Amino acid sequence: MAPPFLSLILLFLIKVASSSAQGPPSPGYFPSSRVRSIGFDQGYRNLWGPEHQNEDQGGISIWLDKSSGSGFKSVRSYGSGYFGAAIKVQTGYTAGVITSFYLSNNEQHPGDHDEIDIEFLGTTLDKPYVLQTNVWTKGSGDGNNLIGREHRFHLWFDPTHDFHNYAIVYNPSEIIFLVDDVPIRRYARKSDTTFPLRPMWVYGSIWDASSWATEEGKYKADYNYQPFIGRYNNFKLGPASIASPSGTSGLSRQQYAAMDWVQRNYKVYDYCTDSRRDHSQTPEC
Repeated sequence: MAPPFLSLILLFLIKVASSSAQGPPSPGYFPSSRVRSIGFDQGYRNLWGPEHQNEDQGGISIWLDKSSGSGFKSVRSYGSGYFGAAIKVQTGYTAGVITSFYLSNNEQHPGDHDEIDIEFLGTTLDKPYVLQTNVWTKGSGDGNNLIGREHRFHLWFDPTHDFHNYAIVYNPSEIIFLVDDVPIRRYARKSDTTFPLRPMWVYGSIWDASSWATEEGKYKADYNYQPFIGRYNNFKLGPASIASPSGTSGLSRQQYAAMDWVQRNYKVYDYCTDSRRDHSQTPEC
């Protein structure tokens, strides 16, 4: 028979595992159910790598192999909105591979663009995926004039097993990132210099980012595991106000509680708490 203290420890660990397996508390409001789904060809077009894309029943698969990756772009730009897609990422060894869904105006403002990112950072066989959210304002993308505002998360589920809904809400006062309708991050507009204010297009892509994607470039893409496939369906484009039960902006108390649970249990990186960063360039911290 185990000593009493060991039994207590075991019960505690079981309780923690059970709580984690249940996922976050309900946000109480589900904006994805209020936006109708559209097929890929109703809102998007190929951007690059057409031979690495396959449309099927309103969705699309894009893949990376040694010859190329692939990407798509929305037909029009948006000054605000709710932008969502159900995504399923590649299983197995995916180090160095980025599968993304994001807003950007980099083609219209090269060297001075804005961007709002959801990025799956590929991983090794023994570790979970990292979901990175990021906000850029007027960045060059060359590392010299690019100030990232990254939050990274593990997820309370395996994103390779099934499709899950990921969304970005963008309006003049805030940016909200949602996973299965649960807010995981809110980035508020605290000044015009730290918030993107110009219209952006919606993109999806898969590409080789071996130099930084997995543990700061420690693990590279291994094309013995190719092709690496990102699958997207259930696209949604709607007004930004749909994200809030009030119909304006902000989050309810219940949504904040769900977001707090995710950040306490699954956030693994916050640029504001990174001692290596120059925080004079991120005054919102």
